[in-house]
Amino acid sequence: MKYKMLVLDMDDTLLMDDHTISEENKKMLALAKESGIHIILASGRPTPAMVAYAKELNLEDSYIISYNGAVITDLKSNEIIFEQNLTQEQIHELYDYSVQNKTDIITYVDGSLVSETESEYIDIELNITGMHHNLVPSFKEAVYKPAIKCILLEEPSYLKTVEAKLKAAMPHLSVCMSKPFFLEVAQHGIDKAASVHFLAKRLNIEQAEVIAVGNAGNDLTMIEYAGLGVWVDNVDPELRERANVIVASNNNHGVAEVVKRFILN
Repeated sequence: MKYKMLVLDMDDTLLMDDHTISEENKKMLALAKESGIHIILASGRPTPAMVAYAKELNLEDSYIISYNGAVITDLKSNEIIFEQNLTQEQIHELYDYSVQNKTDIITYVDGSLVSETESEYIDIELNITGMHHNLVPSFKEAVYKPAIKCILLEEPSYLKTVEAKLKAAMPHLSVCMSKPFFLEVAQHGIDKAASVHFLAKRLNIEQAEVIAVGNAGNDLTMIEYAGLGVWVDNVDPELRERANVIVASNNNHGVAEVVKRFILN
């Protein structure tokens, strides 16, 4: 099979644990691009926290999928070609749910990360995104308009129980884990697979011609959608059997292995 699109999750997949791209991954992705394959970054990150990495990989003429599929940006024209928000009412409903279930909750308003609380897990998201933290006395008052997504944050084993309850309580929303301590919530039907499908159609690429690489629950839909779904070796253990292939970990150039085995062979 000649693949035409390579879709890459970022954190814990393309990026090493220090949030950098290894030289081996850069080298192999440059060769993949030269071969004509479309390279798409697909992350739960906000768009601004992805652009520098796209530039580092010389993908200024490509597309990025951000916020777990809720936004698609054409980097060449700097145009948002797809966007789907949560309503203000849905975000307020999620806030009430988070209070009842004793989790922290964040969202993004006017370029800032908004929360009513501080925690070590919120600090992780701030470190990943580099966003300004708008710590507010009233979350509901601060969220005065629709926003892209929310994240509920708490200790992993507890948050896993919250995930199951939230999926049952709010089947009208898209719910997934991006890290063991990040429970992400977006509008119904929004996930990475839906956005990969949108781009594949735009680029006249068949589903079978797509490779997707990831490591976590928020990658599962695109892994199962792709013609070739690939986990890096540091995948969440309960997901290991749900891909076609497992390659080396994020710290051992797993993305480079994908390019060597399935694109340049």
